[in-house]
Amino acid sequence: MRLLQGRTDDPETDFERTREMADRVAEDREPALRVWRPHRQVAFGRRDATSDGYERGRRAARERGYTVIERAVGGRAVAYTGSTVSFALAVPSADPRGTIENRYERVEDALQRALDDCGVTARPGEPTDSFCPGSHSLRAGGKIAGLAQRVRQSVAVVGGIVVVRDHEAIAEVLAPVYDALDVPFDPQSVGSVANAGGTADPGRVVTALEQSLADGHEVSVSTIRET
Repeated sequence: MRLLQGRTDDPETDFERTREMADRVAEDREPALRVWRPHRQVAFGRRDATSDGYERGRRAARERGYTVIERAVGGRAVAYTGSTVSFALAVPSADPRGTIENRYERVEDALQRALDDCGVTARPGEPTDSFCPGSHSLRAGGKIAGLAQRVRQSVAVVGGIVVVRDHEAIAEVLAPVYDALDVPFDPQSVGSVANAGGTADPGRVVTALEQSLADGHEVSVSTIRET
């Protein structure tokens, strides 16, 4: 398994590195993993882009100091403060062990183990009117992690985020964004690892996720350089 570490200094270029990682997996069939801390930004999903309030939502994020991007994986808008951790696991979609639910189950189990190592016992599910609502989330008080999956002809990418701290800042920016998109959102539904009694150190969460998601694989590490 290839493990990519680091990030570029531009949000759009940075997410392009994840797309390139998936393209390479499609070609050479070797799984790859990336766990990192995205820049301060609000990433809108493809469903958001079709909303009548999309431009208003983008403007609300920019007015609060967030870069705006559009992501290929996932549903509704997600906010990253700089302490939020993101991960992407790319595997050949022809993997005989692999179905969509199998992949979700394996990654969710690995995520729970990593959070346990970080001092939080999380359980499946999410509060009502959570950010980026979905059926594959983890909560500890509020929602602290969410998963999404994108399957192409030759590669599947299971991605997700972990809110390490700054849950109040995330709620503050997402409230006007979701209002613009006309999506129900309860600011109190946002949790964090730190607020649940775990670590407030994003670096510790990154390390725990790398170890848990790569468990059982021989890993080769490469670094994404600042541009």
